[in-house]
Amino acid sequence: QVQLVESGGGLVQPGGSLRLSCAASGTIFSVNVMGWYRQAPGKQRELVATITSGSRTNYADSVKGRFTISRDNAKNTVHLQMNSLKPEDTAVYYCNLKQGPVNMYGYWGQGTQVTVSS
Repeated sequence: QVQLVESGGGLVQPGGSLRLSCAASGTIFSVNVMGWYRQAPGKQRELVATITSGSRTNYADSVKGRFTISRDNAKNTVHLQMNSLKPEDTAVYYCNLKQGPVNMYGYWGQGTQVTVSS
């Protein structure tokens, strides 16, 4: 089993920055994909960014150039540096880990609220 614990959400003004962190514990395979997804009220959960254990990254078009995902394999942590935040970035952000054959095992954190408002 895998547990994911997020931290770092909060309230920030437009144009500001926040850094989200997620710590994974339990049975973690050496090859996996960690990432961040978000869900705004009344909308479906959407991908924000992912990073493989080999550091290959993927970003949603809406956050390219503003958000940066990184990870520390030794500590099983993933971070999301969010700059130039916009009100439309407001959502609950969820950490995700996928591992196993064809990434068949998926795990979610409890979510952390990010609110961008003046």
